[in-house]
Amino acid sequence: MLFYGIVAVVALWLLLSNFTRANPATLAKALKVGGGTVALGIAGLFALRGRIDLALLIGSLGAWLFGWKRFSLPGFRGSAQRTPGNASSVRSRLLEMTLDHDTGAMEGTVLAGAFAGQQLASLDAADLRNLLAECQAEDPDGLRLLEAYLDRRFPEWREEMRNEEQSRTEAQSPSGIMTIDEAYRILNLEPGASTDEIRQAHRTLMKKLHPDQGGSTYLAARVNQAKDILMSHHS
Repeated sequence: MLFYGIVAVVALWLLLSNFTRANPATLAKALKVGGGTVALGIAGLFALRGRIDLALLIGSLGAWLFGWKRFSLPGFRGSAQRTPGNASSVRSRLLEMTLDHDTGAMEGTVLAGAFAGQQLASLDAADLRNLLAECQAEDPDGLRLLEAYLDRRFPEWREEMRNEEQSRTEAQSPSGIMTIDEAYRILNLEPGASTDEIRQAHRTLMKKLHPDQGGSTYLAARVNQAKDILMSHHS
């Protein structure tokens, strides 16, 4: 640590000693290159740690300092493009996300799938969970983007999902075996309901039972179990 401190002091002294003699244009370019290099390095570290939201934010700043119009993040095969208004756009198979450099705000549009054409801001927690499942199945890059968005909008979403999964596991224990008839009753459906009716009933109930709305984690798990049973029955 002492060695790095000495190096930093020497570097600072050299910078200050040349500051007054430097050409303003050359100095500005050097500051941009140095700042961009540091920003991209930090963004890479955050990406490796799974903090895609911070990687996007800091990486976009680094790309802007370099004057790049496109850049790629480690582990992400899509690309980001600067857009007017000091923002960057990142596209995957299912999602397009925009990051505002000034405010750090993230906005998103669903490009394909069940929620195609909708803004992420217009989707509630239950819809976003369903979209997350779509990304898990079809779009790994979009999954990382959506996780970063959820981290900002619903900071506790990961813990809630773990709790729901635990409740679902408990509900599927031998004492909690659910029959097909019971699954229909839980979703308020008539026997023989279509897969679209099952999805719609599940979505409606989850909006009411989700913990964010004051609902019960156990009941939400039972609704999820009912949907899984009926969907597997149709397959």
